[in-house]
Amino acid sequence: EALGFLVSVLDSRPHRHKRPNTETLSWLANSLSEATGNAYNGTTEEVKKIVTTLNEAEVPSEDVVEVVVSPPFVFLTLVKIQLRSDFHVAAQNCWVRKGGAFTGEISAEMLVNLGIPWVIIGHSERRALLNESNEFVGDKVAYAVSQGVKAIACIGETLEQRESGSTMAVVAAQTKAIAEKVTNWENVVLAYEPVWAIGTGKVATPAQAQEVHCELRKWLNDNVNSEVAASTRIIYGGSVNGANCNELAAQPDVDGFLVGGASLKVSNVLSFIVPLV
Repeated sequence: EALGFLVSVLDSRPHRHKRPNTETLSWLANSLSEATGNAYNGTTEEVKKIVTTLNEAEVPSEDVVEVVVSPPFVFLTLVKIQLRSDFHVAAQNCWVRKGGAFTGEISAEMLVNLGIPWVIIGHSERRALLNESNEFVGDKVAYAVSQGVKAIACIGETLEQRESGSTMAVVAAQTKAIAEKVTNWENVVLAYEPVWAIGTGKVATPAQAQEVHCELRKWLNDNVNSEVAASTRIIYGGSVNGANCNELAAQPDVDGFLVGGASLKVSNVLSFIVPLV
């Protein structure tokens, strides 16, 4: 995803208002297929093709589905200018505090200056490859939110952790590090991404995804408060596609998807969004 797109599709309503039927998220699942699959070249032309495909899509209104497109940083302004106004743009990362001598980093203040309303924080690749700890991710989420940037905070376990039976301990610890720093959850979305399912073609079964999402909501209820548990959107990421998104979206605690380029191709770009209506 470092050279590709990530697209988040969220039920626009707080979780407690989620409708049980499965007809809105499926739009983007099949739809995004072809559009993002060739984005790894990272060329301006490929980015423009993806944006054109998204702009031409027939999508439910913003009060039903929220679509957030996350290109590499160098394309943020291009995408923001050319993307339809009812879709939003997210950075794939930002720095943990106010700007300073941190060469190569992007601050939340920079995103605000560019008019970028969202940021993805704590993606498993950054946790694993760049050694971002739970505490560091928690600090980043809190700082971004404090600057007015909405955060999609990623959490998830490795295959080894799942097989050892420690999934909930891992995601609870990751969530705890965020909860210890965040006071206003209104602008925080949790994205559960089992690391073993990212770009592998493997996907958590709907029952597995629901189990973790449900337990996360219980954790929020017990450790933050009932209002945060009832309203926070928890989305799923990990080899989501047009074939599985409907059943995943039907789960009572799945509020949307974080879709990476690894499982997308370029011709169906628009069938993920239909299941959340």
